[in-house]
Amino acid sequence: MSDTDSFIDEVTEEVRRDRLYRYLRRYGWIAVLVILAIVGGTAFNEWRQVQAQGEAQALGDALTAALEEPDAASRVGALEALSPQSPGGQAVRDFLLAAEQAETGRTEAALATLDRISTNGDVADIYRQIASFKSLTLQADAISIEERRLSFEALARPGAPLRLLAEEQLALIEIEEGATEAAISRLEAIVLDAEVSTDLQQRARQAIVALGGSPEAAPGSQG
Repeated sequence: MSDTDSFIDEVTEEVRRDRLYRYLRRYGWIAVLVILAIVGGTAFNEWRQVQAQGEAQALGDALTAALEEPDAASRVGALEALSPQSPGGQAVRDFLLAAEQAETGRTEAALATLDRISTNGDVADIYRQIASFKSLTLQADAISIEERRLSFEALARPGAPLRLLAEEQLALIEIEEGATEAAISRLEAIVLDAEVSTDLQQRARQAIVALGGSPEAAPGSQG
C-alpha cells in the first residue's frame, strides 16, 4: 500500500466521508488525480505500512483543517505552511494550493506551484501531466493559440491518461479559430470514444448541438 493509498483510506473513513465528497465536488479537476491515485501503488513491508499510515493520517488531517479555513487567502496560508514528507503528498498539497492561489487571483503563483509538480521527476507521470494541463488552462488568455495547440496535442497522444480532456481543449481551440467542421468532427470522435466519461460525453454533445451539428450517431444519444 502506497502513501497515497493510505491517505485515501484515511480521509474516506465514515467520519470524514461527507466532508471529503464536498471537497471533491469543489475541486472537480483534482478528482481525476484522486481516482487515478487510488488504483496505483506498490506493496511495502509491515513496518513501512504502519509508518505510512501514520504519516498519511497526519497529512489528511492537516489538509482537511487547511481546507476548512473560512476564505481562500486563509486556505492558501494554511496549505503553504504544510510540509508533506513524500513526493505524492507534496503533489496533492500543491494541487490544492494552486487551486486556492488561482481563486484569489494569484495566477502567477498558481502557475509556479503547478510548474513545481510538472517538473518533479519524483512524482508519477500522471501528476505531471495533470499539472501541465491545469497550467495550460490557466494561461488560455496569455499564450498563443499555436502554443496551446502544440501543448494539448502532446497531452492528447494515444494512450495518454488525459487524452480525451486534451482533445476537448483542441476542439475549443478550433472553435476559437472558426474551424467549426473540424471542431464538430473532433467532438463527435470524443462522444464515440470507448473511454469517454459521462460528463465529458455530455459536454461534447452539447457543444456539437451548439455548433449546429447532431450527436445522434453517438451511443446513448437521446432524441
